[in-house]
Amino acid sequence: MFSQRFSSLVLALGALRVANGALTKRVACADGVHTATNAACCALFPIVDVLESDFFDGGECGEEVHESLRLTFHDAIGFSPEQGGGGADGSIIVFEDIETAFHANGGIDDIVDAQKAFMQTNNITISPGDFIQLAGAVGVSNCPGAPRLQFFLGRPAPKAASPDLLVPEPFDDVTKILARFKDAGFSPNEVVALLASHSIAAADLVDPTIPGTPFDSTPGIFDSQFFIETQLKGTLFPGTSGNEGEVMSPLRGEIRLQSDAELARDPRTACEWQSFINNHAKMQSEFKAAMLKLSLVGQDKRRLIDCSEVIPVPKAVTNKPHLPAGSSLRDVERACASSPFPVLTADPGPATSVAPVPPS
Repeated sequence: MFSQRFSSLVLALGALRVANGALTKRVACADGVHTATNAACCALFPIVDVLESDFFDGGECGEEVHESLRLTFHDAIGFSPEQGGGGADGSIIVFEDIETAFHANGGIDDIVDAQKAFMQTNNITISPGDFIQLAGAVGVSNCPGAPRLQFFLGRPAPKAASPDLLVPEPFDDVTKILARFKDAGFSPNEVVALLASHSIAAADLVDPTIPGTPFDSTPGIFDSQFFIETQLKGTLFPGTSGNEGEVMSPLRGEIRLQSDAELARDPRTACEWQSFINNHAKMQSEFKAAMLKLSLVGQDKRRLIDCSEVIPVPKAVTNKPHLPAGSSLRDVERACASSPFPVLTADPGPATSVAPVPPS
């Protein structure tokens, strides 16, 4: 009896190994360099290569990355179960004349035109929805400290433009912002996770006199400085005052959105906001999950192909969370009632001043 059971176990284990082997069998791509779990993913490797070399200036975490990441959101959030919209379908490229005219999409026509021209120049035939999400994921991989985002291939072409008023504005209050995200399927914690994108971002038109103004002191690194610095007391405007959707920031050269400031201090989001400050692994994992969800808004995941393997692996980051030089814990406007603000030390030297992100 023992012998029969042992033989059955051996056969079962053998069958399991065969099944696992079948699941992990890789396809050799025509370039003779890459392999993939699905042959359809092979066509993406040369697109990734030319994105890195030509579109992202040799793999920089610069303006084109910031704008491409912004575009992933502005395309995908154009979805509502009641009002319509196709979500992450590329409608912002296909119906550019309509969607770039929306107030919330101000300035996004530059990256839309750049991506459209890039696709045409390089004879890229994947759908606009796929390209927007691919470019965003590849771009983020250039930023040290970022997670390796996932990418799914196979979005169909969009059927119509997104309705207006689905993209949150920086002057919207927290209740309105959370309601808009809830309508699109996102929780308050996921809203905070998505805002980790502002750790590698800059604003061009909030104050048009100072384009390329970062939201934190390390716009080329995916780290928690954005979450730290947004909780510091605002003392100045980096350019002009009176701009809609802008409030005072703590550092020269750094801009602060009204929506970011309020989300950092609202009881519905403050503790999640603070939790990212000294937990980089959580910031990475939550951002990765929220970005995957965003990239699939309005899509049927079962009909798409997981081609995440084509996304480059970002470099690690070693810098630790800190207060900017010239500030102290007395400058923190604490907002989480259930957990103390982390004990951080300030960088030495004169008060931090942030340089603008240079144009591509």
